[in-house]
Order: sequence, then structure tokens, then C-alpha cells
Amino acid sequence: MITPAFAQGAGAGSGADVALQFVPFVLIFVIMYFLILRPQQRRLKDHQSMVKNLRREDTIVTNGGLVGRVVKVADDASEVEVEIAPNVRVKVVRSMISEVRVKGGPVKAS
Repeated sequence: MITPAFAQGAGAGSGADVALQFVPFVLIFVIMYFLILRPQQRRLKDHQSMVKNLRREDTIVTNGGLVGRVVKVADDASEVEVEIAPNVRVKVVRSMISEVRVKGGPVKAS
């Protein structure tokens, strides 16, 4: 069925062939890093700095869609107090703030 000439031509696989098989996987990982992982890390860093720099009188939007004005910010707490209507104040976890629409006035020196 198989002639002796074809049987002799098929040699054992070399190490270079195995290395060439991994090149596409390495390229896919590099592409995924630059297109997915790196921008996600940058967005996370920007969000953390935005939440850290929150001040009184900032207008914010939460992940749930509530729009309100920051009334009280504590540096050590993970919550801020937000006024969503006149005389209606709620506490919001800092990480649930999605954007700051209008920056407030200057920070008062304590």
C-alpha cells in the first residue's frame, strides 16, 4: 500500500517544528494584551483616580443611573453622601460611581 520511498521520506519531527507551532499562540496572546487587557487596566486606573478625587458639589452619575450632587465626602470611608432631590440624601459606595459630570468648587482647607 505505501511504497518504500514514501515511508523513508517521513522522518521524525524536529524541535524547530514544535517551536513554530507555538508562534501563533504567542502572537494571539500579544494581540489580546494590547487590544483587551491594557485598555481595561487603563480604564480601571482612570476610574480609581476619578473616585479618589471626588469633591463636594460634584455632580455624579451612579451605575444605577441616579444623578445627584455630592454633599459629604470622607477620605477614609468607602461611601459618599449624595443629594438626589431637595432634602433627600443617600449614601453611595464610591466604586459604584460611573462618572463625574460637573466638577464642584475648590476644596476647602481643613
